[in-house]
Amino acid sequence: MEIEPNTDSWLEDTRTSYDTVAASYAHQVRNLLDETPEERAVLALFADLVNSRGGGSVADVGCGPGRITAHLRRLGVDAFGIDLSPGMIEVARRDHPGLRFELGSMTDLDLGDGSMAGLVAWYSLIHIPDTQIGTVFKHFHRVLQPGGSLLLSFHVGDESKVKTEGYGGHPMKVHVHRRQHSQMIGWLHEVGFTVDEHRTLTSAESPLGGILRARRQPDAQ
Repeated sequence: MEIEPNTDSWLEDTRTSYDTVAASYAHQVRNLLDETPEERAVLALFADLVNSRGGGSVADVGCGPGRITAHLRRLGVDAFGIDLSPGMIEVARRDHPGLRFELGSMTDLDLGDGSMAGLVAWYSLIHIPDTQIGTVFKHFHRVLQPGGSLLLSFHVGDESKVKTEGYGGHPMKVHVHRRQHSQMIGWLHEVGFTVDEHRTLTSAESPLGGILRARRQPDAQ
């Protein structure tokens, strides 16, 4: 069943919820990549693709406590994090001193046109309503260099539900949207991405996790 959140409140609800759970969330997810070799392989391939094109800045959008940002840096990528939640940004800066973390929203991405060599959204699209996905993907396309790499992960399924509690029993109010690969691919094609790979896997990250790798099509000559 599809549940569309109130367009006036979902962003604020998401921000407040993750401010509330920031510390406990960071503790619970800190070592998940140690248990997910397939995801580590996907991130390593993404890093290789970025570096093989000469490197450049990579945005981890919806970075949370910064664990994916830090992992990409260990892979030699010039990655930085962006998140909606001030609480998450505070935890990310605490846990990963010296790395760059900024407050921002993927629905209004404050990055220059063509300024990014790559972009990652690691299970951070799951709270974006269908009505806003097109806007988010247009921003992703706009800020990526032609040929730049995009890596997405998401929960696979057909349901949307409201999460009211999590990460140690703290109160939350966030919509969690599960989606099919065909939906994601369609939205990406509409804004000018080429999808190179997609698959579903089961891991510590998600019982049914979708992995999708795409790139911005080169500008027409």
